[in-house]
Amino acid sequence: MCGIVGYIGNKKATPILLDGLSCLEYRGYDSAGIAVIENNEIVVKKDKGRVKNLCSLNGINNLSGSIGIAHTRWATHGKPSMVNSHPHMDNSSTFCVVHNGIIENYNELKNFLNSKGYHFISQTDTEVVPNLIHYHYNSIEKTDKDSFLSAVKSAVNDLKGSYALEIISNLFPDRIIVVRKDSPLVIGKSETENYISSDIPAILQYTKNFYLLDDNEIAVIYSDHIEFFDSNLCKHDKEIKNIEWSASSADKNGFEDYMLKEIFEQPQAIRETIGTKFSCENYCCFDDFEISKEYLKKVDRIYIVACGTAMHAGLTGKNIFEKLCKIPVEVDIASEFRYRNPLINDKTLCIFISQSGETADTIAALKLAKENGAKTLAISNVIGSSITREADYTIYTHAGPEIAVASTKAYTSQVVLISILAMYFAEILESCDKLIIDKLKSDILKLPAKIEEILGDTSKIEEFAKQIYTQKDMFFLGRGIDYYVAMEGSLKLKEISYIHSESYASGELKHGPIALIENGINVVGIITDPNLVEKAISNLQEVITRGARTFVITNQNITCNNFDFVVNIPSTNPLISPILSIVPLQLLSYYISKNKGLDVDKPRNLAKSVTVE
Repeated sequence: MCGIVGYIGNKKATPILLDGLSCLEYRGYDSAGIAVIENNEIVVKKDKGRVKNLCSLNGINNLSGSIGIAHTRWATHGKPSMVNSHPHMDNSSTFCVVHNGIIENYNELKNFLNSKGYHFISQTDTEVVPNLIHYHYNSIEKTDKDSFLSAVKSAVNDLKGSYALEIISNLFPDRIIVVRKDSPLVIGKSETENYISSDIPAILQYTKNFYLLDDNEIAVIYSDHIEFFDSNLCKHDKEIKNIEWSASSADKNGFEDYMLKEIFEQPQAIRETIGTKFSCENYCCFDDFEISKEYLKKVDRIYIVACGTAMHAGLTGKNIFEKLCKIPVEVDIASEFRYRNPLINDKTLCIFISQSGETADTIAALKLAKENGAKTLAISNVIGSSITREADYTIYTHAGPEIAVASTKAYTSQVVLISILAMYFAEILESCDKLIIDKLKSDILKLPAKIEEILGDTSKIEEFAKQIYTQKDMFFLGRGIDYYVAMEGSLKLKEISYIHSESYASGELKHGPIALIENGINVVGIITDPNLVEKAISNLQEVITRGARTFVITNQNITCNNFDFVVNIPSTNPLISPILSIVPLQLLSYYISKNKGLDVDKPRNLAKSVTVE
């Protein structure tokens, strides 16, 4: 859950590395560091805190080396500190490493290396790696034509866990060696220089041509060429991919924060996700993805598995699949899924959702599903990500780079794509009246314009945020599909404002949670299902009676005037109403956080891509 960058070429490496770290800071921001080879010596600069602290270190801008590696950290082993910051070197300062992931057997390796005379200065798991490379390097016959590569390969064989590694050595100042297992790593290719990163946006301004490293694959990167090896050091060629994201899509484009920019990008992200999925014959279609009626008729259960916001998107998907396809759907948290012995067989379809495509728990759950004979389908925003390479089928949202840690446009794009997928299955199965599906398609096509309408006037939301940003507790209530929106709205508030919040199905209020309602407490209610309006209003009246202040989001004709704030949103099919009703809640969390003076894009203790379990 860290960010790594590398550069080798004919320019000064330091500015490129620092710029890349700034782009990757959403992956971790408790410390940062770089290592550059100068005059056959490895020079390391690192510090606790944000990348800006690193940029101001004495002498860092004087580094002139044209090969280097860099790291921004989200701590797992060892508290945030200068000594625990990456890069880490071996005892002889010959090998230098940055690492994303977790070395699960580092204690065992550390004890082994201690017995061989090595000592350690940090509390990290990573420090064993350069020392292990040094140990194997000293054990290799120096007649070996590439002893550096062989030493890395031997060291990697000893590691258990997940890792993306960048390694440099002052003995080999013309190359960087990289290797990955269960952690993302991409290589950006240019004519006379090459770039390395955890994520494409960090180096998108330099190239659009990328190699996506596979698990257990090793690359030796020179300034003018790259050599790829499998886990047995057999050399092979690799396909290069052209990524069409624009570099400007990873910039703020005049917005104060990435999160606000990404909230306002949702209309375009949804348009891109819809793309050409509705054919001229008015049927749903997916490029490079076909599934037979015979297979779907055999499916007796669908699992949707994800984490956090993606799991909330899956809950909305459950509603749509069951109503349109008449197939039972279970939604499960990925971190729990594989530990409860789920009932999976060849009649099970498992759908896995991950914005980054690198979520470790989700990937592990996918592998379990495949082992038990289920068909697997991945939904991701990142082309070539780990989850897409593991799954039997893949479909992509086209939200563009999402930089803010708290997900916004990825969530709405996921819900849109799941909705279209459910319609696609329903058309194949002929399980739903075509007129119902056609009307739903029409409603989906109108979503971008309706979100633009919501974004056109945020004054009520801003006003409510000003009134409540000092509060310590909030509650979110909804019935039916609105409950899933309440869950996501509550999560957004927790993530970026640090206000304790809880979400409840409105009907559960009187079964315990109403004991927490007292004078002045803030309650958010979502009311979009016409069949549940009266009951939802009754539940909110119960909290008003007990002194709560209410903020209601609705597209229904509500005559009750007891609510303190009402935000009216455009009407749409209740099945897809979460795509609209979540937008005011995203904005509410954003404005509350801004009023508190917090870092909206980089909330404490969180990182964008959770690549460790």
